[in-house]
Amino acid sequence: MSFGKILSLNTGATIPQIGLGTWLSKPNEVENAVEIAVRNGYRHLDLARVYENQDEVGRALKKVIPSVVKREDLFITSKLWNNAHQPKEVEKALDETLAQIGTDYLDLYLIHWPVAFPPGQGLFPKHPSKEGEVALDLDTSLVDTWKAMIELPKTGKVRAVGVSNFTVEQLKGIIAATGVKPAANQIEAHPLLPQDDLVAYCKQEGIHLTAYSPLGNNLVGKPKLTDYPAVQAIAKKVGATPAQVLVAWGVYRGYSVIPKSVQEERIISNFKQIELSKEDYEEITKLGQTQHTRYVFNIPCNYSPRWDINIFNEPEEEKASNKVKIQ
Repeated sequence: MSFGKILSLNTGATIPQIGLGTWLSKPNEVENAVEIAVRNGYRHLDLARVYENQDEVGRALKKVIPSVVKREDLFITSKLWNNAHQPKEVEKALDETLAQIGTDYLDLYLIHWPVAFPPGQGLFPKHPSKEGEVALDLDTSLVDTWKAMIELPKTGKVRAVGVSNFTVEQLKGIIAATGVKPAANQIEAHPLLPQDDLVAYCKQEGIHLTAYSPLGNNLVGKPKLTDYPAVQAIAKKVGATPAQVLVAWGVYRGYSVIPKSVQEERIISNFKQIELSKEDYEEITKLGQTQHTRYVFNIPCNYSPRWDINIFNEPEEEKASNKVKIQ
């Protein structure tokens, strides 16, 4: 059985290039999906506290460790949620995640978003005076949180630390303040959001990139990337599924990719890597020259109150009252 290509982190550790995403699944779907994935060659699993299904992942891991894989054969990523950005909360949040999934350590732990919420009031604390908005912690900076994160590997509870949804400016800020580069930055990346400047910066600095939503998604009522004629034409040409073509587009760019599915056929199919020719890669890349779509934009608006904060400097954020506090 092939376990796929392996990439390297700046820590010297390796990370499987194709992983399984576990976001936005109905109750009890993720347990089954993780078990199917591991039994069919996946060794990279992407989790997060806010997905509220890490206990399901834990149940699946009990079914495959050690009967199918050893713990050290898996690469497990999870993420620090916004309500645990204060330094004293960081290790406690990691401990909670480890208890949920039933392992002694993570391979990678990320700051999920460059946004802090007040602790102790649930995952999405309500704003005290603005209906429909989440409360923000505007005193805790990214540097405050990053300083706590970079202490975690010393505990043995995590092998590497990194960030997610960080811009070039935010990365430069935490690196300048601490001298420590994240092992990884997990970002939304696909043909309609190539993020070329961010990709180039991370490559230059040796920061690994993981692409989430590589197939786009249908949360915002926009056409699915898998339905685009150019993607379907190339899929037909190379004898692959549109999803395989989009995964291959990310692979061509050199980062890890974490497509998400809970359907057995698609989980297995997404893992079967194909290689795009330069011509086919460039044809799909053209999609981003005429369109710009960030599917996961201030994403919790889809299932939580609005965050009144400018994260990416996108047009949709122009009316935001607050900016990310880097230092």
